[in-house]
Amino acid sequence: MNAFRTVANNVATNWQKSRLQLRRVWALSLPFFQSEEKWRARLLLGVCVGLNLGMVYMMVLLNDWNRVFYDALQNRNAEVFWKQLGVFALLATCFIIVAVYRFYLTQLLEVRWRVWMTRDYLQRWLTGHVFYQLELQSKNGTDNPDQRIQEDVQQFTADTVGLSLGLLDATVTLLSFVGILWSLSGGFSFEVAGTTYNLPGFMVWMALAYALAGSLIGHWIGRTMASLNFAQQRLEADFRHHLMRVREYSEAIALDRGGKVERLSLQERFKLVLDNFMSLLRVQKRYTWFNSGYGQAAVVFPMLVASPRYFSGAIQLGELMQISSAFGQVQESLSWFISNYSRLASWQATTLRLTSFQDQMQAVTSSKPDATQATPLHTTSTTAAINALHTTPLTVMLPNGEVLLADTSLNAVAGDTVLIRGPSGCGKSTLLRVLAGIWPYLRSPSHDRRGEPITYGPVVLPEGSVFMPQRPYFPEGTLRQALAYPDSATHYTDEALKNALYEALLPHLTSELDVAGHWTQQLSGGEQQRLALARVLLKRPRWVFADEATSALDEAGEKVLYEKLQTMVREEGGGLVSIAHRPGVASYHEKLWQFVPAPEGSVAKFVLITE
Repeated sequence: MNAFRTVANNVATNWQKSRLQLRRVWALSLPFFQSEEKWRARLLLGVCVGLNLGMVYMMVLLNDWNRVFYDALQNRNAEVFWKQLGVFALLATCFIIVAVYRFYLTQLLEVRWRVWMTRDYLQRWLTGHVFYQLELQSKNGTDNPDQRIQEDVQQFTADTVGLSLGLLDATVTLLSFVGILWSLSGGFSFEVAGTTYNLPGFMVWMALAYALAGSLIGHWIGRTMASLNFAQQRLEADFRHHLMRVREYSEAIALDRGGKVERLSLQERFKLVLDNFMSLLRVQKRYTWFNSGYGQAAVVFPMLVASPRYFSGAIQLGELMQISSAFGQVQESLSWFISNYSRLASWQATTLRLTSFQDQMQAVTSSKPDATQATPLHTTSTTAAINALHTTPLTVMLPNGEVLLADTSLNAVAGDTVLIRGPSGCGKSTLLRVLAGIWPYLRSPSHDRRGEPITYGPVVLPEGSVFMPQRPYFPEGTLRQALAYPDSATHYTDEALKNALYEALLPHLTSELDVAGHWTQQLSGGEQQRLALARVLLKRPRWVFADEATSALDEAGEKVLYEKLQTMVREEGGGLVSIAHRPGVASYHEKLWQFVPAPEGSVAKFVLITE
């Protein structure tokens, strides 16, 4: 009784998992077939379905050909023999044509679906700073989104199309051949307690029993494949990610003599990859033992069962071969689960990874730090008359929920030059992220002090503002692309690009505008910061927000470039807000925003004093 309950519980659990998997697949698949490409996608899918049905029909014709051909051999009928060879040539030609176009159009459907999903995921990931906010979620964040977009999308589309059409093919094949097998197999008589019983369609029942037994045994052997496949994809992606980090920080690692440490770290991560792979390999080996034996036995099993009727003269050789062929088609259709078990396990893991990635992107997009907040977190003023930085009273928090600043208002008008100072780690860079509108851990009131609803964002930023991080980003490509980023290099003349490089003290790079390179690796820290300043001087924004933008420069270079920044924002009618530790930078700023520790018992860690 307990064993029966265990089996029943396992069946119920597997049924629930299967339903959940199908819901996930449906949720991931439906948007493509309802997108702007829905008619092309549906037409392509319909043609693929039609070609699969055509393949089944060709197999039915070939099965009937088997009977006539082998009967002709048994009867030594040369006329029918040569005629059937001609029929076979015609059937084989049609079969090849259908097979080729089924393969081509199925692959085309997979590619079109992958293109659409990749474009959709890239848009979601790179819109609204979702890619940045996912990285802030250290505990619940998405691991390796690059792998999910590049590898998982490709595998999901290929597996979904392949498995879906394969299941359709197996179902139609079963329905087409089960009637043939039923009519050919005859009945089976047996006697129990003196009573004779006749079982019609004996070969159909044997095929069903054979496939059912194989499916149950195969599932028991390979039940851990899905979880091991999921872990393997995650560990492989993590290993690849850390290899990329070594490449990205190659200079820093080399200067720190960290090659040995990184080698040991990578070897440890690869050991996790290898250990999980060996566990997966052992399961796949056991499953291959069973699957190979199951497939080989299926070749002779129908002959063994039908041979008594053949030797008794009840059927001819042609009918025996037709029974064998039909039994093989029915048994193969019923064994679809066994044949695709490994692929189903991998498909389940990939679907789960994509679903979780999509859910996390959706959560970032739709989340609001404060349920009472009815206004956007960030507004860029496009009105020429509003040339100022303004915030409502803000409460800035860290990802762990700790309050950094409470009820802090900031204001700066055109002509202001503001220096932000404070101890390291106090949140100066976080404050610039708030002003840039990329920091999600923020609360602000929805009504002002007079009770009027606030219709603008808690941070109002003047149009034409540029933020300069301490570590600037440069795309791989030509120097002109790196200098114009994120604009197109075609927007600027060679003269303007060269003048910007001269102003930023980079005259030696003016002849390399069309040289392609990995500029983050090729340029020193000071050159990278000067190239970032050249980018700002090229675009001439009204407002500049700089986060330690000259920390890698010598004092003489810093003086020249800050004077140029000052002159530029005054000429453009804007302002300058900087974070810097060097005392000399203060001389280029007239206002000070100072981080000081909050009084004991305060809800916040710091207080921002504006002078």
